[in-house]
Amino acid sequence: MTSIVDAAWRDIITTAGEPSRPEGSPLREPFAELVRVAHAEPLLRQLHPWTGMWELHFSRCTEIRYTWDIPYIGTLGDGWYYVEGPSRSSPRIAETDSAQAAVAMVVDRLPPHCGPAFIGNAEELAAYEKARDL
Repeated sequence: MTSIVDAAWRDIITTAGEPSRPEGSPLREPFAELVRVAHAEPLLRQLHPWTGMWELHFSRCTEIRYTWDIPYIGTLGDGWYYVEGPSRSSPRIAETDSAQAAVAMVVDRLPPHCGPAFIGNAEELAAYEKARDL
């Protein structure tokens, strides 16, 4: 795992991924639980995490433009989670009341040979994979 990925995980764990959200938000603690559970999974811990809108995303590269080929997990009210993706236009995979189940759904759908995260952006990763596979 790279220090870039380690730092991204540390930042998300420290801020529960949503530092600008109010402390009293009902989504803060379920999201923090999701981040802890995802970080405990070795296959996800080697990917670059990023967050937004109470969603936890995983990228196979460390720089923007991130990859969009891995499902992501969002936080709903009352401790529920949804798994969608890999793209925004993909249908919802499932909803669950367990962060562990949501993480397992993502792990089950990881692309082959996924990780560790490539240092660079999605275009650079694609070029590297194309050259490697020749």
